[in-house]
Amino acid sequence: MLVGSGGVGAGVHPLLRLAAAPGVGLVLPLLGTPPAVAALRGFAGLLRVFDDADLDYVLTRYARLVEPGTRSAFLRTLRSVVDWRGQVVNMLDRCYLTEGIPTLLVWGTEDRVVPSGHALRAHRAMPGSRLVLFEGAGHFPHRSDPERLLGILREFLAETPPARYDRARWGKLLRAGRPAESAEPAGMPDVPAVSSGT
Repeated sequence: MLVGSGGVGAGVHPLLRLAAAPGVGLVLPLLGTPPAVAALRGFAGLLRVFDDADLDYVLTRYARLVEPGTRSAFLRTLRSVVDWRGQVVNMLDRCYLTEGIPTLLVWGTEDRVVPSGHALRAHRAMPGSRLVLFEGAGHFPHRSDPERLLGILREFLAETPPARYDRARWGKLLRAGRPAESAEPAGMPDVPAVSSGT
């Protein structure tokens, strides 16, 4: 199950690009202070980075950036996939390898961190995947409606046959390869119109 996953295109919120910049590690400890949290709340609200529930969740996590180990882990993880250009890791060229592997994609239609248009790209590139959109949810649909997510996950586990490992088939897929799907057509809305599993 992938929830609002990265790696489906360069698009990512500008604040994540900024957070990946050199020297930001020196500023991050200040983000956990009460004045900085208040300023971040106003700034994020002004830019509509997160909905209110997501914002509260994120700000409580930012408070932990005062801890050197937490800060180092955050920066190392972020910089391994994001730089000033956006997401630099792209899974689309290998998504065909998920053929035969049960994959559930869950996204919030109002995700401003990793735009929900990425959900359709990932779904099209992953043969046999199932896509479920949480209407009105942000980057953390599992927090917006945990009961619904639990129901969807239980249904997926109960009704989906497990993958079977076949070394010869995997070798054939790897040798043959397939090109990544083309980019979204011009004019495609960022927020997909579908709102349930497909």
